Amino acid sequence: MRIRTAVLISGRGSNLKSLITACSAEVFPAEIVLVISNVPNAPGLNHARAAGIPQQVIAHTEFQRREDFDSALDAVLQEEKIGLICLAGFMRILGDGFVARWQGRLINIHPSLLPSFRGTRVHERAVESGVRISGCTVHYVTPEMDSGPAIVQAAVPVGPDDTTEALAARVLEAEHKIYPQALKMVADRSVRLENGKTVFGAYRCAGEFLINPAEG
Repeated sequence: MRIRTAVLISGRGSNLKSLITACSAEVFPAEIVLVISNVPNAPGLNHARAAGIPQQVIAHTEFQRREDFDSALDAVLQEEKIGLICLAGFMRILGDGFVARWQGRLINIHPSLLPSFRGTRVHERAVESGVRISGCTVHYVTPEMDSGPAIVQAAVPVGPDDTTEALAARVLEAEHKIYPQALKMVADRSVRLENGKTVFGAYRCAGEFLINPAEG
């Protein structure tokens, strides 16, 4: 049985689109059955609409406390019998209680090679720092922001004359490759979260959890 999956978004939903495409294959072990946005009229909802996936808006501005928003979100997920949650440009910090309830079933994508460049202004900081390699990471969500153990990472070279915009565009292409791959690995139990670490199943080719798009 395919795992019922929800995707949480706040904006354009480009990673959502890549996940929808991957999940459209009947052999894919996850099925996106719900897309939730905390921002009304988020452009990414159109991707769900076009694919015939139910959408809901739970506007965080309607709740005075973070815990109340988390409770409303959790109630919807429980009602829909969701097994996995993908955060895809979801610009809202979830409380420790919510994260604990969904531990091991909640994943996120971040546009850097974590633990480097946690937080915001990632590409700008990468260019300013002079690093020669950046990238992106799909990781399990833990209470500390951008600190959960990695599932899949992709390396993206940074050129000496790179702009923030140019680097961001290349990293986004890599995100679209690794997020579906990571979702598949979590859904088919090739990986799991155990004692705060990512545990891989039977021996897997290194290329399955480290991608260098520059090498194709």
